[in-house]
Amino acid sequence: MKHSLKLIALSAYLLVLSACTTINIDQVRLKDTVELIEGDAMVVLGRHQTAEIQTEGSLVACIGGRLQRGTQNVRIIPEPEFVDAFYPWFEARTAPLHPEKLRKVLDNPLVAEKIDAMNIRYFVWVEGSTERTNSSGSMTCSIGPGGGGCFGFGTWEDTSDYETTIWDLKTFDEVGRVSTEAVGTSYMPAFVIPIPLLAQVQGDACQGMGKQLVRFFAKDPNALKVNQ
Repeated sequence: MKHSLKLIALSAYLLVLSACTTINIDQVRLKDTVELIEGDAMVVLGRHQTAEIQTEGSLVACIGGRLQRGTQNVRIIPEPEFVDAFYPWFEARTAPLHPEKLRKVLDNPLVAEKIDAMNIRYFVWVEGSTERTNSSGSMTCSIGPGGGGCFGFGTWEDTSDYETTIWDLKTFDEVGRVSTEAVGTSYMPAFVIPIPLLAQVQGDACQGMGKQLVRFFAKDPNALKVNQ
């Protein structure tokens, strides 16, 4: 009876307690109109040029996937495919950091021809990371003759901080930026068995940034698909 009451109390507690994430999204449009027409392609790339700047490939792929699902008749070129096709010009330490540097890369006829053949109009650079920023609580686990288990409570906070920079290859200008900060708190209560309640910080950051990028490229918010 006591065991059942404890399980009921624990279940009720878990229903009240849930992981949560807060997201802030900012958009800066540096050009009044951003042209995106049928047949255009864009590539989504992560910044990896130093040990401190290592944007996760999973986040880059997630943003690319949401752009692909949110736009019509526009091809989103995956990062691995693009980097392999243009080796070594877009490797981590050689990738251009500014639109003017990209112009110089395209002075190479082989690179320019490939860009034209793939009909690439925009570069979307993603920079940032997700980090553990705070943790507290404790948990102990033991094994005895009658069995074992874990008891305690832990909590931690993850912060995703990303910024996308959009380059127009037609004008070699930076046309906009979209930044996202997502902060999530996860919980790990343990009553015999640890039960993780995880905040999907990186996934929430991707969803928010992906939707904002789709709207960025839409002249009319209803002109492109936004159901992601």
